[in-house]
Amino acid sequence: MSEIISIANQKGGVGKTTTAVNLAASLAQKGKKVLLMDIDPQSNATTSLGFNRSDYEFNIYHVLIGTKKLSEVILKTSISNLKLVPSNIGLVGIEKEFYNPKKKNRELILKEKLKEVSKNFDYIIIDSPPALGPITINALSASDSVIIPIQCEFFALEGLAQLLNTVSLLKKTINPKLKIKGFLPTMYSSQNNLSKQVLADLSHHFKDKLFHMKKVKECIVVPRNVKIAESPSFGKPVIYYAAKSKGSLAYQNLATVIVGS
Repeated sequence: MSEIISIANQKGGVGKTTTAVNLAASLAQKGKKVLLMDIDPQSNATTSLGFNRSDYEFNIYHVLIGTKKLSEVILKTSISNLKLVPSNIGLVGIEKEFYNPKKKNRELILKEKLKEVSKNFDYIIIDSPPALGPITINALSASDSVIIPIQCEFFALEGLAQLLNTVSLLKKTINPKLKIKGFLPTMYSSQNNLSKQVLADLSHHFKDKLFHMKKVKECIVVPRNVKIAESPSFGKPVIYYAAKSKGSLAYQNLATVIVGS
């Protein structure tokens, strides 16, 4: 069975989609069979892999409302071992469906849909929206673990308590296996005192939940890196755009830790 990992943070602009796309690609490069699920209506993960809305007719919205099976919307990507479940702006309409009080087990819809394909992949990486709404709750309910990207800038920890409380609540109720895989500091600048302070705060509060390479004291951080910023416009993960850049190496290291854990 596959390991299902959500990338989540209700705060936008923290590198959530960047992490989902580049972790998925780095795992695929290691020979793992990976499914990247884009369940964010902004569909940035989909476009980051070079797909336009005209390239596909059906997406995760059609799966969640029950008109398509998950296997029917999966797309092959240009990357060996990596497949994609695309999203679309129309996914915003699913909120009404999920808030319908007559709908039973609303939090478990995605989990049920995943059963059809989970055996075909080593890892399923879910890119969730920047909100703690029903779509993200579905992602967390379906996942074995969650990776939380945290931007090394002012207000970095703002709202984090709400996310942690949500994870704790889901663990106690509908998903006992859910755990925090780790916190991933992103957009780090070694020349910036604020970045250093945020990293120090994270190390103090969540030392055991940061990612470390074996025998390396420093935790894995994703630097502020122009190659990471450029790669989506070329429809490529950074590992296929600038493999030796610091940003690419950070995600390759993260994949190494995930595979070894």
